[in-house]
Amino acid sequence: MFSETDPIKYFTFSMIISILGIRGILLNRRNILIMSMPIESMLLAVNLNFLVFSVSLDDMMGQSFASLVPTVAAAESAIGLAIFVITFRVRGTIAVESINCIQG
Repeated sequence: MFSETDPIKYFTFSMIISILGIRGILLNRRNILIMSMPIESMLLAVNLNFLVFSVSLDDMMGQSFASLVPTVAAAESAIGLAIFVITFRVRGTIAVESINCIQG
């Protein structure tokens, strides 16, 4: 009925990772640094979806996108960490409650 490389298993695993990432963002709203880690796990789920679609459709485009996702994740992490360091130096905390009052 199903082959050993059934893509439904991988889609289910990716959906579980995405749901855990959304749950992590919604439950940890006190510290921005901890809020950024579930975002990385959601990017991992998207990357897994790209790879599974690429293999199941026999197309190389998903694998090329999957190679770009870690690059975007690394750039997002570097910029976010720089913003965290600057915010901590100016305010002395990276709590979400204190960042909500930042005016531009």
